Amino acid sequence: MLAKANRITSADDYRVIVRRGAKVAGAHTVSYLRSRESGTDARFGFIVSKKVGSAVRRNLVRRRLKAVCHEALRDGIADVDVVVRALPSAALADWTEIRAEVLGALHRRRSRASTPAAHVKGE
Repeated sequence: MLAKANRITSADDYRVIVRRGAKVAGAHTVSYLRSRESGTDARFGFIVSKKVGSAVRRNLVRRRLKAVCHEALRDGIADVDVVVRALPSAALADWTEIRAEVLGALHRRRSRASTPAAHVKGE
């Protein structure tokens, strides 16, 4: 489970991140990333609609997404807010596919942030 400091809980925060954050689309997820102040913890939020499937399936997808984000925190991700929207195909996706998509989006953001001339739309 993610610590409270690493969770997005406010509806307003979700709205701002989804509307103004950089969008990284994959086959099973869409990730929205927005930079935060330097030295702050990364925060994560998840959107898993009923289109994904039954409550059991949605909770499985959400647990998988949380596990990937927990792994990203251990790897040192910081200074970013991330909202991950699960697409209906996530219900049938393998753990490794979901993990690769979410970590890929985070690493893409990290590589763009480290390039001085790079500018990510929405940040």
